[in-house]
Amino acid sequence: MSTASLSVVLVRARNPLNVGAAARAMSNFGVSDLRLVGEYLQPLEAARSAIDAAPVLAAAQTFGNVAEAVADCSLVYGTTALGERDLQHPVDLLRDAAPRVRAAQDRVALLFGSEKTGLSNDELSYCHRLLTIPMARGGVSMNLGQAVAVCLYELHREAPAQRTLPEAPASAKGEDLQRFESLLRETLAAAEYDRRFPGNMGANEMRELVRRLALTSADTTVWMGMLRQVLWKLRQPSRSRE
Repeated sequence: MSTASLSVVLVRARNPLNVGAAARAMSNFGVSDLRLVGEYLQPLEAARSAIDAAPVLAAAQTFGNVAEAVADCSLVYGTTALGERDLQHPVDLLRDAAPRVRAAQDRVALLFGSEKTGLSNDELSYCHRLLTIPMARGGVSMNLGQAVAVCLYELHREAPAQRTLPEAPASAKGEDLQRFESLLRETLAAAEYDRRFPGNMGANEMRELVRRLALTSADTTVWMGMLRQVLWKLRQPSRSRE
């Protein structure tokens, strides 16, 4: 399944901030088909200023009922916080629903209910399955915008990264670490800190300590520059105060 064949359907959403947050999450994860069900158009109009969500909101469609909104979908997942409702559908944890959604060959719809009541029994009747986001004990429900973001992240997280990840910095070489250890020893001696613990640690302990720092090549250069400055300052002749 490509993101082009995934539809996010917000049923009876009333808070424009939630609609805007949902649209922004869709934009972040490459989903563009937003569908709103309900008689209230105010949330859509008021949400059009949501940051980075303009294209999604501009293309959003409104429907009078769920049947119209999912008419072209072969798999419809409804979201639920479970609660004490007697559910007549198979319920998947989000992590288990994700593979089913990704494996679908035709259009898939994710239904999210209103902020206060969730999906009604009538709206749930259009769903093939339900999914729920695992929460800590005591968690009642999740904010609509957050729920959309979490669901889309789970669906998208196995996709190849769209941006080039930065390369890991080069680790310091052994010869660089040896020079660093030598300079550190020299600085400790100038400060007379090598006469007591832990400044008087043995060579093996010092070597192990430095390697636990996991310094990069660039970090080693910076630290040696600072140690040289400290060493230079320690070796300056003291000036008597007048």
